[in-house]
Amino acid sequence: MKFISTRDAARQPASFTDILLGGLAPDGGLYLPESYPQLSGAVLNEWRQLLAEQGYAALAAEVLKLFVDDIPTDDLEGIAKRAYTYPKFSSEEIVPVTELGDGLFVGHLSEGPTAAFKDMAMQLLGELFEYELARRDETLNILGATSGDTGSSAEYAMRGRKGIRVFMLTPAGRMTPFQQAQMFGLDDPNIFNIALDGVFDDCQDVVKATSNDAAFKKEYRIGAVNSINWARLMAQVVYYINCYLKITTDNEQKVSFSVPTGNFGDICAGHIARSMGLPIDKLIVATNENDVLDEFFRTGNYRPRPSAETYKTSSPSMDISRASNFERFIFDLVGRDAERTAELFGPKLKEGGFVLSKEELEKAREQYGFVSGSSTHADRLATIKDVNDTYNYLVDPHTADGIKVARDAQQETNITTPIICLETALPVKFSETIVEAIGTEPATPERFAGIMDADRHVTDLPNDAAAVQDFIRTSIANTDVK
Repeated sequence: MKFISTRDAARQPASFTDILLGGLAPDGGLYLPESYPQLSGAVLNEWRQLLAEQGYAALAAEVLKLFVDDIPTDDLEGIAKRAYTYPKFSSEEIVPVTELGDGLFVGHLSEGPTAAFKDMAMQLLGELFEYELARRDETLNILGATSGDTGSSAEYAMRGRKGIRVFMLTPAGRMTPFQQAQMFGLDDPNIFNIALDGVFDDCQDVVKATSNDAAFKKEYRIGAVNSINWARLMAQVVYYINCYLKITTDNEQKVSFSVPTGNFGDICAGHIARSMGLPIDKLIVATNENDVLDEFFRTGNYRPRPSAETYKTSSPSMDISRASNFERFIFDLVGRDAERTAELFGPKLKEGGFVLSKEELEKAREQYGFVSGSSTHADRLATIKDVNDTYNYLVDPHTADGIKVARDAQQETNITTPIICLETALPVKFSETIVEAIGTEPATPERFAGIMDADRHVTDLPNDAAAVQDFIRTSIANTDVK
């Protein structure tokens, strides 16, 4: 299995472990497999039994083997087993699935150490990074951006690991108090929190600018944990397969997924799983007031917004107006035409965006199964209350967006297959919105008791890539992670 860049017309393939440590491709594109491995009915039957008998880690190892051929299979099994363990994840199933009713299910992706779906990929990434760096006797300096949950998940996955430092950019004042406490409360010497004077898209731009600085990236061994890193999407494919196998009894049955998304990473993994042959009917894109992706799937017009037009909402992890992973899907949609992809996400994006043809939009809907919708603050409050009252189940604001859009899709597009709404985080991370919706505080799991009381460790920096690079240089010189 080799990997290619979405912008590389020459199709120069790379190995998994090389792209694992590199993040963005040298040409600024994103990596994808040369072709997607296909899941036969026989394989799905084997995996359904494997999941029932041996659990999530065993299933994850089998999926990894499809994409990774430069790590021995025994080592892959050990990596998966270390990544997905109880009680690090609070459920022995790792990803349970709960039926709500009315054709709706919840896929629980928030059982990990930071109570967010990002743990599903980050815990695996931590194991993969440490393994490969030890094999190479190298170090890695991870630079990432977070709108809320990626940062804490990455830091909890990487804290204390040999050979790794983490530099995480956050939009100053744009995360909930709980999210800030999770990140800024860490005092590990290999963890560096940076509050940038801007919104998430500004943080993401600084990460991309630094990753595109080839000399700096090489000298300071810069790697990525954001969803631009292929390994994260690979890890996320596993829970789509897990959820499908849990609510079906045979491979004739199809399911749909509703996915709250701003950066298109979570649902891009669903696109990959569907392209591999997993029997998925519809992939439902759920956005908040920052509805760039919903606009695209309704009109074919991809029009990223500037920072000043990115709304601060009550589902803050989706306050994103430039979806990094969208390039991967468009690459597939335009027939893997790397030259056209490079034009669309290079010059066209700088000009304000692009419009695809009616035929291509229809292909996105029919061949690839995409449906979309958006949700407002009032919608998510109403959904949180209704789901709590109707099903006695409390959801966070992002998951509420997913359920709201799923319900709309049932009506508007007549979806009759079961819809699995992928959970984003536990409600405790967004207590202010929960109180507004139902009048009471969400329960705080015992593992998070006292988290709000820790000292804060964070550096304020201007929205400037040079300033961030200077901070990275100084911090590397002053810390030893070998």
